[in-house]
Amino acid sequence: SRALLINCDEIKLAKRRHFSEIFPDGLVDLGLRYREPKTNTEKLQQESIFLLDDWCTEYEQKIRQLGGIGFFLGGIGPDGHIAFNTRGSDHHSTTRLTNTNFETQAVAAGDLGGIEISRNRLVITIGLETITYKPDAVAIIFAAGEAKAPMVADALEKKPSNLYPATVLTRLKNARFYLTTGAASMLKDYVYHYYTSTAWSQEKTDRAVIDLCRKIDKYGDRLLLDDLKNDEYCRLIPDLGENTVQSVMDSIRNKIAIGTYPLSNQMFYHTGPHHDDIMLGLLPHIHRLSRNETNRAHFAVLTSGFTAVTNKFLMDALEDTLYFLDHGLIQMVEYPDFFAKGYKFKWDKDVYHYLIKVASGQPDERRRGFSHRIVRCMVDIWGVKNVQQLRNKINDILSITRNSYDGEKMPPKIQTLKGMIREFEEELVWAYFGTTTKEVHHLRLGFYTGDIFTEKPKRQRDVQPILQQLRLIKPTVISLAFDPEGSGPDTHYKVLQAIAEAVREWGKETDLSQLRIWGYRNVWYQFHAAEVTHIVPVSLNAMGVMDKSFTNSYLSQVDASFPSYRHDGKFSDLSKQIWVEQLKTIQLLLGKPFFYQNESPRLRTTHGLLFFREMNVEEFLASARELEKSMEG
Repeated sequence: SRALLINCDEIKLAKRRHFSEIFPDGLVDLGLRYREPKTNTEKLQQESIFLLDDWCTEYEQKIRQLGGIGFFLGGIGPDGHIAFNTRGSDHHSTTRLTNTNFETQAVAAGDLGGIEISRNRLVITIGLETITYKPDAVAIIFAAGEAKAPMVADALEKKPSNLYPATVLTRLKNARFYLTTGAASMLKDYVYHYYTSTAWSQEKTDRAVIDLCRKIDKYGDRLLLDDLKNDEYCRLIPDLGENTVQSVMDSIRNKIAIGTYPLSNQMFYHTGPHHDDIMLGLLPHIHRLSRNETNRAHFAVLTSGFTAVTNKFLMDALEDTLYFLDHGLIQMVEYPDFFAKGYKFKWDKDVYHYLIKVASGQPDERRRGFSHRIVRCMVDIWGVKNVQQLRNKINDILSITRNSYDGEKMPPKIQTLKGMIREFEEELVWAYFGTTTKEVHHLRLGFYTGDIFTEKPKRQRDVQPILQQLRLIKPTVISLAFDPEGSGPDTHYKVLQAIAEAVREWGKETDLSQLRIWGYRNVWYQFHAAEVTHIVPVSLNAMGVMDKSFTNSYLSQVDASFPSYRHDGKFSDLSKQIWVEQLKTIQLLLGKPFFYQNESPRLRTTHGLLFFREMNVEEFLASARELEKSMEG
């Protein structure tokens, strides 16, 4: 073969031992390059690291002897890395064994079974100079989605710097970036095109002025006309004058007024691609709307979400369940008809049992309440007939899970159990606001399989369940995750398209002229204040409710095994950070006194802002089609 591959199986370690013998805990301490080993094990580890380093040097030399890399094809990471040359990498770096940074670890967590695993994994990567050694090499970088836009702009518009690894490609005359519209959206040429290619609108004025406030760090009421004229985008505003900034202030104040307007007699159908999406995107607003008892709400999670439950969490839950069974603390299994039909009833009681122990501060009893639900799920999935069969099945699952590597695709029934754990968590959240399990719907759409590449939603399998719920519930408002091109998990996009198709079909048989669609975003990407219709104040009280309900309900997510690359912690903490940052942006425009001196107590308690966009059916379907076009051509 002419391929020059990095085959780790061919790399010799000390005394020709296997990796698992040299590094039994899976941890590689690169500090051994520079310090004295303290034990015989560390001596073997140090020798192995030096052997790895020699192998990398030899690999680099082979590449150079062949004249260097002639064609490089890659992507760009969340910190701007190419290959595994993370932010801060020397532009003269070569092939090496190296640590990664948090952003890279967070992105890899989904494939490796959690951040607990990816945090401790090292990589062998070619260096930045390995890529650029051959002066006439062709280097192509692909990037898709608005989430990649900041990294792309840094790579193409910043001066070469170790902070921006991809800037090394300026050395190559044949280096090219191939970008989707979203990935290009922060490039200066694209921004100029946004402002000049279509008719001017108030949204463009809002965006230009708000961005200017941030760019020069100046409050809106202190902006001078010269500030606007000197800005490359504000100077494009038609009839630019003394009233321009005031028009933006009025526009944003109106969005806040709309966001605080009380709604009555509404039927809400809140949807989420995954468990926790609805909470992270809309909880403070949903909480306030729920106080009006003329409003009704249903919550639908469209996928199983089993990939978010780690093997360790599952094993801990099953071991707890065994303990409570062995100590006679799950009495329902003693009822004579429990395994035949009794398990089907009182699922709401599991929720109440758990939450009452949240209120009383009894963590052991919360675990017992959770174990009740685990038992019901197992009887439902495996059809066990008695306590002994239940114990045997728990031990079987524990054995399978212990012998599986983290991130491995599990047998379908274990996937179902993991998914039902997530479903219980969702029921706990909305029970805080009086919602019963009958109003929390688990659709488990079939396209969601846990594979790296999942198929597109199908009409009969994935659209019909949503359509049936629309017919039955007859919502006046539908909420959904509304991420831009390529900027949330792939599941978000596929769920949006399935909902759009269901709404399209529903519209053929029902008048939807009064139906409103609320597009929300959460931890994956955020709206600009200019593009939303509703700005909702978030109080410290609302943040406290968010934190407590997330922590006490999303049991499998508290350790943040699959975090965002933007925050090493719980999603709820990241949501709060986003709301605070959004408030800072609006404070810069309107001034802080607008909030703390406002006549409205609700606005005086504002410590964060939540954004979302309302659409009618035609606007939503047009947006879904445009998104589909950008994703699939």
